[in-house]
Amino acid sequence: MSQETYYYVPGPSRWPLVGSLALLLMGSGAAMWVNHIGAGPYMVLAGFLVLVFMMKGWFGVVIGESEGGSYNKRVDLSFRWAMSWFIFSEVMFFSAFFGALFYVRTLSIPDLGSVEQQMLWPEFKAAWPSAGPGFKEAFTPMAAWGIPAINTLLLLTSGVTLTWAHWGLLKDNRTQLKLGLVLTILLGLVFLSLQVFEYSHAYHEMNLKLSTGVYGTTFFMLTGFHGLHVTIGATMLIVMLFRVMAGHFKPDHHFAFEGVAWYWHFVDVVWLFLFVVVYWL
Repeated sequence: MSQETYYYVPGPSRWPLVGSLALLLMGSGAAMWVNHIGAGPYMVLAGFLVLVFMMKGWFGVVIGESEGGSYNKRVDLSFRWAMSWFIFSEVMFFSAFFGALFYVRTLSIPDLGSVEQQMLWPEFKAAWPSAGPGFKEAFTPMAAWGIPAINTLLLLTSGVTLTWAHWGLLKDNRTQLKLGLVLTILLGLVFLSLQVFEYSHAYHEMNLKLSTGVYGTTFFMLTGFHGLHVTIGATMLIVMLFRVMAGHFKPDHHFAFEGVAWYWHFVDVVWLFLFVVVYWL
């Protein structure tokens, strides 16, 4: 059978079972944790460690199969479809949060300021940003210019450096590839460091918290989940760097690198929407 018509089917694997055990430990531990049962945090930690072990082992098997020549163009195409659908699910994930913010700002706040609602909350002012009726504690909204603008520049620059690294891979210029990856990772880590500083400043000096009504909730949920995605993306880029240093990837065979690049560019685009809708408007 020719390589082009052959589709690689992996053999039985124990890694899905290991992953299920990790999720069981994390879910059970979280339930115990919120109910103040002493073993809860330790079970969550154990589940997380098992999950890391599973990911290292399972991805190691896939990497070995890829570098061993088991995957042809048909398998590569299936990977591309899988990554495309995964990113689409992430688009829907963030769309739900953006939709919630739109609903609050465009529909709920004006409705709560109507004449009928003023009978219930006469002191409420229908203007954004707002914590909502019933919140009398003052807070300062986050401004766009400052750390958010710097972080926007950092992420946009990281998209350029990652594309430059990809060009290096396509030209089989390993030095350019490594340097572009290192710069992209550093820019991502600086972004995360500045976001941690921003959160600390918001909490201690602006009285802006997750519990600060609807503004605090939408702000931290949107920016926090985005920060989580940047963390995941930076972790994947670090793995790509180690693989490049190990001699992996060729100009015509490097979908793992491309998939991570797609994810990172998606994170960049989401941040642009965040900067405009959450910080600027």
